Amino acid sequence: MTIGLLKHLEPYQQKNQPKYLSMRTLSISISDNEYSKFGLKEESLSFADFLELVSKELTRQNLNKSVALAEKYGISAMSMEEITDEVKAVRNAKNRH
Repeated sequence: MTIGLLKHLEPYQQKNQPKYLSMRTLSISISDNEYSKFGLKEESLSFADFLELVSKELTRQNLNKSVALAEKYGISAMSMEEITDEVKAVRNAKNRH
């Protein structure tokens, strides 16, 4: 490995770990439907891009669940002020015990 190449590697300094990381390739199989759903254009992507994609999808799923629960329990009809008051009331009740 040349010094020029070492300058481009990210330092990784944890206990009992080498100063520089080597790179590995991970293959993941997904359906054509998932490939389209995530708007993938390339056959490969960086790990950071993969994490961002997964994070966005999990956020979307959690938001959908939150909206469904809000509708189920009538919270979606509440104003922000009403929600804030509810949160304060619950916190105050917890602090009293």
